[in-house]
Amino acid sequence: MHDGWWDKAERFLIGLLGLAAMIVGLVQVVGRYVAPRYAISWAEEVIVYLVVWGIMLAASQLVRTDAHVRPDLVLRAVSPRVQRWMEVANCIVALAFCAGLAWYGVSIVETSWMLDERSASDVQFPMWLYSAAVPTGAALMSLRYLIRLYRYLFAFDPETMTVGHIPAHEQVGASAALPQAD
Repeated sequence: MHDGWWDKAERFLIGLLGLAAMIVGLVQVVGRYVAPRYAISWAEEVIVYLVVWGIMLAASQLVRTDAHVRPDLVLRAVSPRVQRWMEVANCIVALAFCAGLAWYGVSIVETSWMLDERSASDVQFPMWLYSAAVPTGAALMSLRYLIRLYRYLFAFDPETMTVGHIPAHEQVGASAALPQAD
């Protein structure tokens, strides 16, 4: 399963959301101190929405890069075979958690939609759109955990999929492993 396009799309969206939050913040600060009558009153609200969406999208990248919090010390103390089955168990538990998070998130979005809940600011932002970050992030993480589970069950490679393995591009003096720009 090649997921390069997915990674690029997520990273692009995360960067875009971060850039938008930074621009809104910059406009707010400059407006507040340079031309107060042009300051936007809703900047903090929009920044929060953008950052929350960015964080929920980034959670999927954390699963992909194996960067979520976990007991590496315990995993390093066991054999690759045991690590494999501990990772399988971790994927199953994580999938159950993500499924619960998605289910709960969808119920929040539905309620917000039915109530036509809006933010209290001048923007009157529809809160269902803000709340949709939770089930979206949970769904993306679930897909990543499913891919991870598949790899541990059917394509396990103890040389590259165990704790402590350093990818070639991260090793000291491994500049040859990096793709060269033309």
